[in-house]
Amino acid sequence: MAKTHTKSEAARSSRPPRSTTSIAAERPPRRAKTETPYHHGALREALLQAAERVLERDGLAGLTLRAVAREAGVSHAAPTHHFGDLTGLLSELAAVGFRQFRAAMSSACDAAATPLEQALARPKAYVGYAQAHPGMYGIMFRTERLDYSRPSLHEAAEAAFAGLANAVGMIRQEQISENALTLNQGAAIARAWAMVHGFTMLLLDGRLKDILERLPEGTTAERLLEAMLTTPVAPKLPM
Repeated sequence: MAKTHTKSEAARSSRPPRSTTSIAAERPPRRAKTETPYHHGALREALLQAAERVLERDGLAGLTLRAVAREAGVSHAAPTHHFGDLTGLLSELAAVGFRQFRAAMSSACDAAATPLEQALARPKAYVGYAQAHPGMYGIMFRTERLDYSRPSLHEAAEAAFAGLANAVGMIRQEQISENALTLNQGAAIARAWAMVHGFTMLLLDGRLKDILERLPEGTTAERLLEAMLTTPVAPKLPM
């Protein structure tokens, strides 16, 4: 027995040592971290960008704090830390939307070459933004879901309204202060907003399809909008 034991030990001692490379190869690979590191300021912006992607892809029903965290690749606590709750997130996202909205209309007006083109540029850009960002446009006017006491949203919405008031003032060839309106000025602003916003909602909901199908072939929604803005409701108002 002793002799056998000695041979066994000798056999084991004669085996070559296992290389560290083969040992490492047998170990299961470590899982890479799924969270993306962000600087504190960049994280807030990244969360808003993630929220916009979720909103446009999954709609308002799919926009939750957890969904935004997953989209951004950060912890579930991150959106709560930056925005408090879903209302806070939606409000800050709507502020981003109003700023984009206003920038799109200003850019369109700057590119217009004639007074008529300039008058039509803003409403066309209004509709164009809504078509390109229907989810964002939807929450911008969902007042019941937003907190207008948040400074960023209040300021962005006020700036967008000021742009509308200035545009109406240019058409009326008068200076309009958005803080103090005459009845006629208020009526002109409300009429312009109601017309373009109403047209936009009908277009997004697919409710203009029936009208467009009855128009001459090739008539686009944009051309229909132009006609609405330039054609009188009636040749002569009844007395």
